[in-house]
Amino acid sequence: MCSPQEGDLLRLEEVFSAALAQIDSLVLQPLLSAAPEPSEPQDREWLQLLQRLHQSAQQLWEVTEESLHSLRERLHHPDAAGLESLLLLRRADHVLQVHVEFVESYTCCLVAQAFQKGAKRSEYQRGQQKVLRQLLASIGAQGSGGTALAQALRQPHTQYVQQCVLLLLSLVDATAERHAARELVVQAATCFGNLQSFMRQALDQATAMQALRPTLSSRTRDVLCTPAHCLLQDSQDIPVTVTPLRAERVLLFDDALVLLQGHSVHTFDLKLVWVEPGQDRDTFHLLTPEEELSFCAQDPQGLVVWQWKVTQAVGQALRGKKDFPVLGVGPQPTELPSHRCTAYTFRAEGRLCQATYEGEWWHAKPHGRGTLKWPSGQNHVGDFRQGLEHGFGIRLVPQASEDKFDCYKCHWQDGSVCGYGICEYGSDEVYKGYFQADLRHGFGVLESGPQAPQPFRYTGHWERGQRSGYGVQEDRDRGERYIGMWRADQRHGPGVVVTQAGICYQGTFQADKIVGPGILLSEDDSLYEGTFTRDLTLTGKGKVTFPNGFTLEGSFSTWARGLRTQGLLDTSALPPAPENICTRQLGLGAFPVESRWQGIYSPFWHFVGAGCPEGLQEALLGFDVQSSRELHQSQESLRCKRTPLKNSAGSMEDILEEVLQHREPEALRQYLRKALGHSLHPLGKLLRRLMLAFQATYAGMGANKHLQALAQEEVRQHAQELEAAYRGLLRVALQRRGQAPEEEEDTETRDPQVQGLVLALVLPSFYSELFTLYLLLHEREDGLYSQGIANLSLFPDTKLLEFLDVQKHMWPLKDLTLTTNQRCSLVKDKCFRSATECLQKIMTTVDPWEKLQVLERTYGEIEATVSCVLGREHKLPMDDLLPLLVYVVSRARCVPPAHHPRIQHLGAEIHLIRDMMDPSHTGGLYDFLLTALESCYKYIQKQDMKLHCLPGRRDFGELCYSLQSSDGQENFPGSQGT
Repeated sequence: MCSPQEGDLLRLEEVFSAALAQIDSLVLQPLLSAAPEPSEPQDREWLQLLQRLHQSAQQLWEVTEESLHSLRERLHHPDAAGLESLLLLRRADHVLQVHVEFVESYTCCLVAQAFQKGAKRSEYQRGQQKVLRQLLASIGAQGSGGTALAQALRQPHTQYVQQCVLLLLSLVDATAERHAARELVVQAATCFGNLQSFMRQALDQATAMQALRPTLSSRTRDVLCTPAHCLLQDSQDIPVTVTPLRAERVLLFDDALVLLQGHSVHTFDLKLVWVEPGQDRDTFHLLTPEEELSFCAQDPQGLVVWQWKVTQAVGQALRGKKDFPVLGVGPQPTELPSHRCTAYTFRAEGRLCQATYEGEWWHAKPHGRGTLKWPSGQNHVGDFRQGLEHGFGIRLVPQASEDKFDCYKCHWQDGSVCGYGICEYGSDEVYKGYFQADLRHGFGVLESGPQAPQPFRYTGHWERGQRSGYGVQEDRDRGERYIGMWRADQRHGPGVVVTQAGICYQGTFQADKIVGPGILLSEDDSLYEGTFTRDLTLTGKGKVTFPNGFTLEGSFSTWARGLRTQGLLDTSALPPAPENICTRQLGLGAFPVESRWQGIYSPFWHFVGAGCPEGLQEALLGFDVQSSRELHQSQESLRCKRTPLKNSAGSMEDILEEVLQHREPEALRQYLRKALGHSLHPLGKLLRRLMLAFQATYAGMGANKHLQALAQEEVRQHAQELEAAYRGLLRVALQRRGQAPEEEEDTETRDPQVQGLVLALVLPSFYSELFTLYLLLHEREDGLYSQGIANLSLFPDTKLLEFLDVQKHMWPLKDLTLTTNQRCSLVKDKCFRSATECLQKIMTTVDPWEKLQVLERTYGEIEATVSCVLGREHKLPMDDLLPLLVYVVSRARCVPPAHHPRIQHLGAEIHLIRDMMDPSHTGGLYDFLLTALESCYKYIQKQDMKLHCLPGRRDFGELCYSLQSSDGQENFPGSQGT
């Protein structure tokens, strides 16, 4: 059964629907049809607002008709259509939204004076004047023109909402508590009650905007009095003083705070306004990107109102929608968010003038991730802190020429570049290294573009933007490389110059010029000691030592036909021994190895000293990014947020935890191998930076035999530094767990550990360049060795065994008693085959420890073959071992039946193993085996093709004696008594 309130709602809806139809036909349609095509932007604006109002009125009429239909169905078929079928109850939110849209469209027309402007049209006045008077009289509206039109549109709607609220509240009282539709009725009554409050506030705000209009100048009025603004508070209503601007009038809109000061208008976007209470109740503060404003008032209550309204308006602006039904009751947090994200263009003079920042803010300062764009085209994308660039960022700085720019991919600290960065300049130069206060400072590599007129690359230390300290520069145009000290961008102090022609110079530089005496070594091992010109031409007093031992001492000068000299030529000296030539090493003592690359080590130790914080890892240890030459094509392609790499070494917490879990010797070896091999691990990053410096020094033009000792001590130093770096990480890991750090071991204990563990792990990273230096240094010795191998390779197996005076009962001729690998033949390359194939593996590894193990297995294979031939276990004495080892070395080939020995550079191999092996092996089995191999190497060097007789056991006896003398023992592994 239907209630009386439902019947009243039906009649109310019928009256309101008729009123809407009348308004549409008598007011809105004539207004729109009478308006000509607008030619001015102002006319276009109010006409668009009237069109929007017409559309919202149409929607309101359609919803009212739907509500009427549901009411009629309910009254005619009460049993079939329940109370919940009414549109006002079933879709109360939708009905509410349509009414809100109508109210907003209406108030926008009020603010823009659309009714007054439309009513002034002569076409409208002539056609609708009489009809309009009848309409206004029927609804009791007063006034004329635009005012009358506004009343004609507002009054029917206001009366409808007011009566609807009363009827719905009455329907709530009439509906039983347990009725299924009671909750819908309560919700509808609440919605229309909110609508009534919203209408009242919206009309008040529109009225305030109308009252504001005549009090402003025309320019200010056009900017502020727009439908997009709603005036919330005026200082003329509640006085307030704002410092430091001393504004004459303060206006609070729903999206901006406006201060009027004479002809100046200061506007502050509420999204970038932070409200902070003052130290007392008499003030509160507003923080903006460029100003800090203080509000005070004589009336404390008025100040409270201002603070409350500003706070609510800021929250409303941040949410992007108006509070409903009135200001201050919208869904908002208890406190305004300190972190925000929006855009702002700076106006004050300074480095940010006219720059637009878009990104994250905190207390009115750029803070977090954001983008800065200047009108000049300069861009910065990255992290900010307290208004300054801080953290990783990418900056593009356009150059004067078209399509040229500098690209900085760097770390910033408090607004300046600080830490590791990569800079690609418009000149095609690229710098990868460290900065401080926007200047290159610390270790860095600067390389010119491939098309530069004078191509170069500098790898070394920088101070305040200039090359200073130890560094290596390659001048590709002159074909030379300088290794040494710098000061103020010039070569200054001890230095070594290596040319593409193989010439080496060591001397002293001052202000980029050679001063004082120096040493010059040519590729043919000629040695000059004296003074030079800049291009290394001999001049003044000096001495030349030729490869054949002759010396020329006197004065030198240049003339048109070449070099002129006056002096004494001494031809009585003997040629220097090869080992004496090998000792001519440059750079030793001139550049202390522990201080050469401190620019690489220092950032790591700063990182460790700070406790290995995650946020400083890239700034101090570096990063890898791809080239950014394409960034200028689209500024939007600047992306600073880099996703974690798939092969990431993990967080620092994980890395330090792993350090603690791998402290036993074997586990530590595996961990260090993994860490040093990972490009993103702190130890791996440090190793790669050292590899870069090593290659810049000793690869290419730097591959000179006179730098071998310099490179060797550098590799050893790197191993010590990397071992210390590991201990630094371990110390931080223990500190984080609250455990006491390990006691520092003395040098005598730690150095063998460095040599045995870390050196073996890092050597492969430097092996290519280092072994090349060994090859060049021992090239003459290896040449003699290769000739000796060629001589011995002419013999078949049995003839060679006989030539080497191997006792015949040890010859492997009994096929039935030998294994497959040990089977012999009268042809070549079959005897001691397993030992030969084992020795060939010495070239398959770069680890001295593994090379020594190969040598040990070779010795075992020789002894096993002899034992098999004799039919019993047999330990070889030295007199028997050396001839057999010479045989195996001479037969070691690449792949049988290759014609060239695989071990072509045995001398370089032996010297590298000797220099880089674990010192703990000195005097032991491995030392003995290496000495034996070295003796065989020297024996093979002495062979000559004219030698056809047996050498006699005394030759090997002399080698055995030399082994005894070097080892200091009478018994050797494999001899009786061992």
